[in-house]
Amino acid sequence: MGITYIEGVVTGPTGKQATVRFLVDSGATYTLLPSEVWQAIELTPQRSAVFTLADGTTIERQISECHIVLPQGQAHTPVILGEPEDEPLLGVVTLEILGLVLNPFTRRLQPMRMLLV
Repeated sequence: MGITYIEGVVTGPTGKQATVRFLVDSGATYTLLPSEVWQAIELTPQRSAVFTLADGTTIERQISECHIVLPQGQAHTPVILGEPEDEPLLGVVTLEILGLVLNPFTRRLQPMRMLLV
């Protein structure tokens, strides 16, 4: 498996912004912002959730929301408020809000195919 990164800009409720280099993680539910980023853009915790990591370990993290801009679009998205040493991840919820999927063969983000029912 290859690794895919993408640069994005996140904006908090006061208008402060930060540029982040995200690891695109199709196995992560939510996008994660490192502690120095979410604190710099003045996010505040809104709720907490328990997450299970790939090795079965469970962790609890706070969740908030921010505005995110990627080359493929922009949206308002929930984000995990990372703790020291947590790395920035771009998760599936944010990708779906933006209508994007990670193509596993090319390792690029592309528009998802919409199925009209």
